[in-house]
Amino acid sequence: MSTPAPEPVAPVEYSKMTRVQKVAALLIVLGEEGAALILRNLDQNELETVSTEMARLNFISLEMQRDVLREFTEVALQASTSTRGGMDYVKSALEKSVGAFRASNIVGRVASNRTPVAAMQQIVEMEARHIFNLIKQEQPQTIALVTSYLTPEKSSQLLLMLKPELRDQVIERLATLAPTPIEVVERVVEVINRKLGGNHSRALNQTGGVKNAADLLNAMDKNLSKSLLAGLEERNPELGTAIRQKMFTFEDLVQLDPSAIQKILREIEMRDLAVSLKTASDKVKTALLSCISKRAAETVNEEISFMGRLKAKDIEAAQTRIIDAVRRLESEGEIELSSPNESTTSEVLV
Repeated sequence: MSTPAPEPVAPVEYSKMTRVQKVAALLIVLGEEGAALILRNLDQNELETVSTEMARLNFISLEMQRDVLREFTEVALQASTSTRGGMDYVKSALEKSVGAFRASNIVGRVASNRTPVAAMQQIVEMEARHIFNLIKQEQPQTIALVTSYLTPEKSSQLLLMLKPELRDQVIERLATLAPTPIEVVERVVEVINRKLGGNHSRALNQTGGVKNAADLLNAMDKNLSKSLLAGLEERNPELGTAIRQKMFTFEDLVQLDPSAIQKILREIEMRDLAVSLKTASDKVKTALLSCISKRAAETVNEEISFMGRLKAKDIEAAQTRIIDAVRRLESEGEIELSSPNESTTSEVLV
C-alpha cells in the first residue's frame, strides 16, 4: 500500500524551479542507489526538506532530466522514458541511505508536512527589522533558532540590531545549535505567531552550527566580525577556532590575486601543495599552479599522479596548513583576503 504523500506540484519549467526542487529532481533522475549515496550525507532537516520536494515531483519529463543533468553534471542522459518520483520512491531511497527505522520516521513527518521547516515557514519571509521586532525580547537560544533559518546576509542584519552582549550570546548558541525537535520549533513558532500578522512562506532549511555561524560572520562588517570572533574565542577557544577554520576555505584561494598566492606558496612545502591539490577542483589547481614556474608546476603534477590513493584526513591536513599560512600572512599584513560580500564561500569536500 502506498504511503500518503504531500500534495503534488503541477509541472513547472526547470528554469522556474527552486534550488531545493532542482536537487530533488536530480536525486530522482539518479535513481534510488545514486540518491541514497547523497541522502546519507544530509542532516535531518535537509533530508526532510529534500524528501518533501521529491515526493511532490511525481513525474519528471525527459526534457527536465536533460536540464537537471546539464546543470549538475554537464553529462547528457541517454534515456527514452520519463522518470517518476513520489512518496514510494522517497521511502525506498531513504531506506537504502539511512535505514528502515529512520526512513519510516522521516516519511511520516514528510507525509503529514509536520517538519521544523514547514513550521518555521510562517515567520521568516520578512525584512530583518520586522523579525528583530518580533524576537528582540526572546531568550538568546530562541533568537539563535530563528536566525538559523535565515540567509547569512539577513542574519548579519538582524545581529547588528541586537545589543552587543546579546549578540555575543546568540553567535555562541548558533554555533552550537543542534537539529531542533519539531515540538520545540512549533512552540517557538506559536509564541511568535501571536505577534505576527500575515502569512508568509519560502523554502527554508535550518542550518545552525559552526558553518552557519562562520557564514554569518563572513557576511558582516569585517571589523565587527573580528571583534565578535575574538570575544567568542576568549569565552570558548575550541568553538572559536572551529568557526575561524570555516571562515576561509581552501576553495577560497581562487579569490586571491596572483601576488598574494605567490606569497602563500613561498610559505609552504611543495609536498603539501601536491597533497592538497589531489582532490581539488581544476579551478583551484589552475589558480595555484599558474603562480609558480612551468617546471615546478610539472613537478607538482607528476607528484600528484604518482601519489595513488590518499586518506581524506591527510588531504585535509595539507589544506589546513596552507590556510594557516594564509591567516598568518593576513595577520602580518602581507596579504589581504577578498571581502566575503564580494564572493561566495564554499566548503571543500574530499
